[in-house]
Amino acid sequence: MTTHRIGLVVPSSNVTVETEMPALLARHPDASFSFHSSRMRMQAVSPEQLRAMNSQRERCILELGDAGVDAMLYACLVALMAAGPGEHQRVEGLIAEQLAAGGSDAAVRSSAGALIEGLRALGAVRIALVTPYMRPLAEKVVEYIEAEGIAVTDWRALEVSDNAEVGAIAGSRVMEAARSLDLTGVDALVISACVQMPSLPLVQKAEDEFGLPVVSAATAGAYSLLRALDLAVDLPGAGSLLRADASATVVA
Repeated sequence: MTTHRIGLVVPSSNVTVETEMPALLARHPDASFSFHSSRMRMQAVSPEQLRAMNSQRERCILELGDAGVDAMLYACLVALMAAGPGEHQRVEGLIAEQLAAGGSDAAVRSSAGALIEGLRALGAVRIALVTPYMRPLAEKVVEYIEAEGIAVTDWRALEVSDNAEVGAIAGSRVMEAARSLDLTGVDALVISACVQMPSLPLVQKAEDEFGLPVVSAATAGAYSLLRALDLAVDLPGAGSLLRADASATVVA
């Protein structure tokens, strides 16, 4: 079984993605993974701290390039979406150029781009979502997604600004927000538009309850990384997006 090295660029106060991503990819039937993180200083989820955090990106890419990773995920969705439409494409391109200059051909993905990729893979054109952000940042996320041609018909902002507190938001609070959404006519629900807000135990539960595809920034990130590495997308218990290739691995 081949082991794939995954690089994660994360805000310094993030803890959730480094728990949820390994837990997700450990479910893969044919591959194993190791995880290697580099951190950008950020404590409050504010425009000022997000900009300061993004300025540390190049150092993080150098560090992960030294680790010889096979794929890299820029794991802060709002940091890119707050900068305006198309930012994930720009940043992913810059990271790829920096890696190539150092001799690395690692695949590059971002949480922001992965969410769009995952929603498109589901054929979703109308969605609802839950975010932990303060309302002005949540509005930026909604605008970003809609600029990609996906309508956000209803959404909730839990308005938690301290990033450490985001990592401690109770699943019951997230589900309460999800249940308050008008899901009429939506194609998918984004139960957590943030890799720091815990959601992995909720995705399959919510999908079963609401009867429609449910994704999170973490499950979308896992989907994107598997596609980037040309690996089958077949991870059980985390929503239909991550069972995209399940039929290909079922033995009659």
